[in-house]
Amino acid sequence: MNKPKNWHSIPEYQALRAVMQVGTTTAAARHLGMSQSAVSRSIANLENRVGTTLFERDSGRLSPTQEAVRLNRRLDPLFDALNRIDGPAEPVQETLRLISPPTYAHRFLVTQISSFLKTNPHFFVSFEVNTSDEVTRGILDDRFDLGVTGVELSRAGVKLIRYRQSQAVCVMTLDHSLAPKKEIDPKDLHNQDIVALTHRHARRGQLERILQQARSTPRILAEVSTSFAAADLALGGLGLAVVNPFPLYYYRSNDLAFVPFASPIRYQTHFVVSDQRPVPRIARAFMRHLRLNTPADPFSQKG
Repeated sequence: MNKPKNWHSIPEYQALRAVMQVGTTTAAARHLGMSQSAVSRSIANLENRVGTTLFERDSGRLSPTQEAVRLNRRLDPLFDALNRIDGPAEPVQETLRLISPPTYAHRFLVTQISSFLKTNPHFFVSFEVNTSDEVTRGILDDRFDLGVTGVELSRAGVKLIRYRQSQAVCVMTLDHSLAPKKEIDPKDLHNQDIVALTHRHARRGQLERILQQARSTPRILAEVSTSFAAADLALGGLGLAVVNPFPLYYYRSNDLAFVPFASPIRYQTHFVVSDQRPVPRIARAFMRHLRLNTPADPFSQKG
């Protein structure tokens, strides 16, 4: 036989497998939709190329040699791959890489993630709770697809999409002396015990300026990093706190009094996405889910 050639022929491999399956070139031709002579020619060409006999004639049937069996076994991965290409597309589970600070993460977003996945069982969510600064860095570094934050960071490479806006409120125990008021003025906080957010929050500085202008000096008993912690300390009897009511109101409205704070303090909640990459379909679906399933409350609205 001639020296083996170094190219491959799918039709020849198909003829080999068909003849091994049905035993004759005539039946293999019907199976492949080819002529019997084309199948015989493919087998002869393959034998010539690999340099060995692949079939022996036995009572009108073609019996594969050990060389044919070994070659056919080596061809299994190739035809498995071809079947995957020609067959129906395999479903791919899309993953949402989500990040947010604790105020939005605990209770609110975990509940929304649960309902989102029940509605879309083919999706998967990887959720990280971190600081607002890390939300921005994570989007910039392509470690996350979507962030939720209340910090307005203008940064090249990220895009902020408005989701929710709210006004400042004072939260306190239901029996607090200021709880019956329709609105609390900065002057009302003079000599009041309060729980404040730490100075890393921009709203802390804004609140201090408002109080200074009103010549109001409250007693700060504690500083915390989240509005949930401030509300829980107020619930524990440490006075009141000036906070963003979203999404706190949903989880503390039965335990605490929420009274509007007469001030220009406003809060904006944003979705954070990359400005350099397309927003994945699953991220767009989750944003839409949040917009449609965020409950109404007296202190926040879409925006």
